Amino acid sequence: MITTINPATGETIAEYETLDKNGIDRKLETATRTYREWRTTSIGQRTKVLAALGDLYESNKEELAKLAVTEMGKPITQARSEVEKCASLLHYYAEHGPPMLESKFWDLSDGGRAEARWLPQGPVLAVMPWNFPYWQVIRFLAPTILAGNVGLLKHASIVQGVAQRMEELVVEAGGPEGLFQNLCVSSDPIADVIADTRVVAATLTGSEGAGSAVAQQAGKHLKKVVLELGGSDPFIVMPSADMDQAVKDAVTARIQNNGQSCICGKRTIVHADIYDDFSERFIQALKDVKLGDPMDEDTGLGPLSSEGQRDTVLDQVEKAKKEGCTLLFGAEKIDKPGAWMTAGLLTDVAVGSETGTDEIFGPVGQLYKAKDIDEATTIANAIPFGLGSAVWTNDEGEKEHFANAIEAGMTTFNGVNGSKIEAPFGGIKRSGHGRELAEFGLHEFMNLKTLVHPA
Repeated sequence: MITTINPATGETIAEYETLDKNGIDRKLETATRTYREWRTTSIGQRTKVLAALGDLYESNKEELAKLAVTEMGKPITQARSEVEKCASLLHYYAEHGPPMLESKFWDLSDGGRAEARWLPQGPVLAVMPWNFPYWQVIRFLAPTILAGNVGLLKHASIVQGVAQRMEELVVEAGGPEGLFQNLCVSSDPIADVIADTRVVAATLTGSEGAGSAVAQQAGKHLKKVVLELGGSDPFIVMPSADMDQAVKDAVTARIQNNGQSCICGKRTIVHADIYDDFSERFIQALKDVKLGDPMDEDTGLGPLSSEGQRDTVLDQVEKAKKEGCTLLFGAEKIDKPGAWMTAGLLTDVAVGSETGTDEIFGPVGQLYKAKDIDEATTIANAIPFGLGSAVWTNDEGEKEHFANAIEAGMTTFNGVNGSKIEAPFGGIKRSGHGRELAEFGLHEFMNLKTLVHPA
């Protein structure tokens, strides 16, 4: 049995029966049967389902947003934006995806001709987290449907209502039974699902530990895997930056999704020439963020996803203080039902220390002073992660330096780092491998088959 709990109140929302071994087997058999049929459908049929699904996300936006808020606590305005982004991605693949599947041709030196053709492969398993309960799944599901594959979802236990509703919407959009199925299970059976010969590949967004376990099992059975893991992204501010906007976006980067985002700036690195001015503004702006009911339109910071997650963050703050870090303000538990805490900010964090290299998955930031561009780069790269990064500068030479020097899969200039539906998304180092979105995400789980026609 899986129980979902409202993190804003601590109250039980619902209980869900978990699948037993036979139940999982039936889901896998349905996926296999559906794949045999779906792979033969036309691209037009697939895009029709994608477009209809996008329309459903738009027309059911309020219902879906409130469900996410209830199950994992993000502010309602951000939940709506997430649903809207899902609709945009579905329409993007429906409108722009077909050319991505077109064959490529070459004339061969012996007079023959070669063709590279993209073909589907089968059922793909997605293991997804709770922090963006719709977006993380749609990022996998939309290209899966277009590719001619079918999807199986092992979603985070705390968002089972979201997972169930997402499966229903695919059917409502005209998708056949088995095109996308939710596996209501704990983590225990997932190794066996990956090992099952009916599953051809896996994708995971989550922790390093979960990613390592999935990658190990996939590797053992010679199956491809895409991983989007943790991040402790740098948010670098140089003297030529627009100070007002940089402060505003630094706050957004730290408290977006209640501080529970892999790709938003967790370590704010500021050039010494502007450090005092920036830090004063940044601290005040963080303190001014409205903490409250996530259903309130004006709330900027709601509860964390669970009491366990809140306690993990508070434990990390206590460990940081023991290491010699200074807690400038906040990061306190709020004594009321639910997973509540205040935002906070650490400084005097030693580069390379445990605090400096860990990911704090909550509304607690780290503030660093860099004497020059080289030190800013050193601090930025002194972590085991390499997911995203943000750099604030209007100096073209500095932009070129950071574009090449920061060890990350993504760098955003003068903005909050985030996923863009038209561009590849993913990281390096211990932040995972593989790419999602755009044509890159579409092709990850397809067979690039070469056809040779002799002269």
